[in-house]
Amino acid sequence: MHTTSKAALDAAAEELERVARESSGSEELDRTSQELFGVADVLESHLELRRYLVDGSVPEEARTNLVDGVFSSKVSEPTLRVLRSLVAARPATTTDLLTAVEELGRDATLAQAEQDGSLSDVEDELFRFGRILEAEPRLRTLLVDDTTVADKRVELLDSVLSDRVRPTTHRLLEQAVRRPYTRALDRVVEDLAAAAAERRDRSIARVTAPVVLSDEQEERLGEVLSRLYGRSISVQLDVDPELLGGLVVRVGGEVIDGSVAGRLRSARVSLPG
Repeated sequence: MHTTSKAALDAAAEELERVARESSGSEELDRTSQELFGVADVLESHLELRRYLVDGSVPEEARTNLVDGVFSSKVSEPTLRVLRSLVAARPATTTDLLTAVEELGRDATLAQAEQDGSLSDVEDELFRFGRILEAEPRLRTLLVDDTTVADKRVELLDSVLSDRVRPTTHRLLEQAVRRPYTRALDRVVEDLAAAAAERRDRSIARVTAPVVLSDEQEERLGEVLSRLYGRSISVQLDVDPELLGGLVVRVGGEVIDGSVAGRLRSARVSLPG
């Protein structure tokens, strides 16, 4: 995203945080989330509108007035505040504008989950769905196949989820499927899980173990990693019996390989001949 567009998104995100603090409950944020995704639908289908809203020759007041004229009868005042803030700072391109509105919709959805106390569950559900996508490349391809209409892709998503996730999680995944990204869908879902963790002021440690850890072991590992990194760490566990023993821990781009298999590989590399 262009630097100017990032600044515009940051300004709108700050306004969204003010909306979240002022809201009387998660229901208001639920509405804001749905409205922002609805605005994204309108912008996606009206290129001329997007062009006008990012046109540097158009005065700021004219851009914000257009937002009011188009959306004031369709969305609530909190959503209008966020949109006005975004177009006032003016994203650089039409694509950046659409991307920013989508990201604000995701932020509003996560803020809603934070307010209703489900953010941890949403993070976990996103993580688990990401693992499904990693294991099922055919499913991953079908969910982002833009030769299939979006509603059909969402039907496939619904058949996989089968009411096993929270409505907040479903909304995030549905939006990801409706608008295929240039990146792999499993990476998009992973980023959503990371955004949920970041909202709780945490980081995700993707831990691979040869066996399932007990709740006590997982909690202890989280405490150790939190002390190591100087911030709270959320542990997400994968099981791989081929590790033989020990753990592989990934936090961001850093990998700590303490597995038996890893040590054996290192020993083979260091042996002469």
